[in-house]
Amino acid sequence: MNILFMTIVISLFIAIIFFILFIRSVKSGQYDDLHSPSVRMLFDDELVKEKTKEKTN
Repeated sequence: MNILFMTIVISLFIAIIFFILFIRSVKSGQYDDLHSPSVRMLFDDELVKEKTKEKTN
């Protein structure tokens, strides 16, 4: 029975650590920009073409 209490305490401790890290990342602005990552892949080919043009010139 002691092992059950110990695993519950350890899992709660790990959950609290992950929750604190999540709140910290939200406050630091990591999730502010939701639009540009989804659009960035559409413009990757244009960036590659521009880089190859610069190298050939």
